[in-house]
Amino acid sequence: MSDVLVLYYSLYGATEELAREICLGVDSVDGMASRLRTVPPVSTVTEASADPVPESGPPYATLADLDECSGLILGSPTHFGNMSAPLKHFFDGTVTEWLSGTLSGKAAGVFTSSSSLHGGQEATLLTMVVPLLHHGMIYVGLPYGEKELSSTTTGGSPYGATHVSWSRESDALSNDEKQLAQALGNRVADIARRLA
Repeated sequence: MSDVLVLYYSLYGATEELAREICLGVDSVDGMASRLRTVPPVSTVTEASADPVPESGPPYATLADLDECSGLILGSPTHFGNMSAPLKHFFDGTVTEWLSGTLSGKAAGVFTSSSSLHGGQEATLLTMVVPLLHHGMIYVGLPYGEKELSSTTTGGSPYGATHVSWSRESDALSNDEKQLAQALGNRVADIARRLA
């Protein structure tokens, strides 16, 4: 089995729900398995740090996860058209991996969530791609052959899977969002398998 790392940060749970759907798509590819990881929050107080193991949910990502994966799917809530600070902080610590080419030639995809349809989702997806390209990764999007891209009234983008919560109490994903998230996981895993 080869692992595809599904690495995300989620503030209220919507991005985590997308990550779990993406894992279903990864796991549907023969010989591939998802490895779900998150990152700790970043404190504005430099003396504070998160516990080394989260209280619940998937474990925190380590740099070894990057080395051991055959593909990476990166997810973040949309924060003013950018990825969240915790995810950026994690990638800012990957200079050694960048210099050694740890991620070079591996398949990569991205996903995000926001509270409004025009909340900067596509800008966030594109800004998340930039460090992946610097690492030499091969960016995988969603083709318009995925019929939900043409019919969705919720989330979804050719740049990656998305979710729009519309500022609802519930962060339930729409059927289109679930299908597109699974399609992204399947597509990245399939390409990662072929590249391996």
